[in-house]
Amino acid sequence: MTKTGPFDAHSERYDNWFEIHRAAYISELLALRRFVPWDGHGLEIGVGTGRFAGPLGVAMGLDPSDAMLSRANARGIKTTKGIAEALPFPDGSFDYALIVTTICFVDSPDKMLAETNRVLRQDGKLIIGFIDRQSGIGQDYFEHQSESLFYREAMFYSAAEVGELLRSRGFNALAWGQTLFRPLAEITEIEPVRPGTGGGAFVAVMGDRD
Repeated sequence: MTKTGPFDAHSERYDNWFEIHRAAYISELLALRRFVPWDGHGLEIGVGTGRFAGPLGVAMGLDPSDAMLSRANARGIKTTKGIAEALPFPDGSFDYALIVTTICFVDSPDKMLAETNRVLRQDGKLIIGFIDRQSGIGQDYFEHQSESLFYREAMFYSAAEVGELLRSRGFNALAWGQTLFRPLAEITEIEPVRPGTGGGAFVAVMGDRD
């Protein structure tokens, strides 16, 4: 069942997080910027309010929440309503796909990745950004999950689990990057982006079709 309730009702609160935690947000953008192609026809799956698709130049966004799509539209993103497990696009429609934290919210990451593989062209790229469950911030989110308006029903994954999901659905993980090395409340300046995993809470991975 698609978990849109909190996002429909509180899209402004969700969007304000990026202003309140601006240094962390810019750090995440920079981690993704290393992997998101500069050209080509891209899709963000779970576009939300367009906070990533807009700055990263991703023209198309998909989301199940009307309120989120409205905010993404206002940022100049062409949007389509739909769910990640049943993408409403023909085979081979996109040069690349971006998925940022959406993996936490879908009913089936496996189906989402299968659908992503389907809509990518033969040499298409997939970029995933997520909070590593084994990081400090990830553990804090997990421990206080029941108190969170947005993460109450989320499923957090480790970098190793995301890597295995990619492999199981026909993607090669080509490169990993990480940022957010301190507790969220202490991040007041842009954090470095480092290769690999195991230290930063926000992890970005780029893969291609096997």
